[in-house]
Amino acid sequence: MSFTFASWNVNSIRQRERHVLDWLDRVKPDLLCLQELKCETHLFPASFAEAGYHPVVVGQKAYNGVAMLSREPAEVTHLSLPGFENDASRYVEIRLAGMVIGNLYLPNGNSGGTAGFDTKLQFLDALAARGKALLDAEEDFLFTGDFNVCPTDEDYAPGALSPDDALLRPESRAGWHRLLWLGLTDALRAVSPTGRHYTFYDYQNAAFQRNSGLRIDHALLSPRLTERLVSVTPDRDERAKEQPSDHVPLIVTLS
Repeated sequence: MSFTFASWNVNSIRQRERHVLDWLDRVKPDLLCLQELKCETHLFPASFAEAGYHPVVVGQKAYNGVAMLSREPAEVTHLSLPGFENDASRYVEIRLAGMVIGNLYLPNGNSGGTAGFDTKLQFLDALAARGKALLDAEEDFLFTGDFNVCPTDEDYAPGALSPDDALLRPESRAGWHRLLWLGLTDALRAVSPTGRHYTFYDYQNAAFQRNSGLRIDHALLSPRLTERLVSVTPDRDERAKEQPSDHVPLIVTLS
């Protein structure tokens, strides 16, 4: 029996509520992981539960926020990333369908000066530690969400970012590669080793129309889940809708 999950930075769930409901009705995933809710937990729309999904929400006023919408009830394992000492709502973790699933919104790192970039690296360190703990426990698990890292130069359009952008800095990429060196697999690159497959298009300068995007939304799979990987698809059509998020859903199917 297959399992389909998706990750989507919606850039305000209340502004994008109708988009997400329509997408859920069309795609019918087993799980949707949302980032950048920009609303407090108690203000998360009730319409998703009414549509038959079980929400797990970690909200925050005006910024950040993550949520999981599952077709079956899930066990909540963490409402924040273990080892990341920060009040921002950037991580939620559940156990569902025999696996542990961490949904994350990694700090961008371009704001807040040195301290802001250090926070990004601290999150990456804590995520690697969580991954190692899950591997040591022989859990089947995955991390998905907005990582705010372009792993290689092929993962952003030429000229889309300045060379010193936090999404490209060597320290950011080293944090990403540390996760791969643990034994995790970049799901999209497992099925499409080369090529430009973007998940984000800026609102400025007709970035979408020019296909000037970034690949910053990812799914990392533990070894046994990698063996079950069937397909990975950025749903580019969502970006063409009226008043869309600047990110598109990343859809992953496991056998």
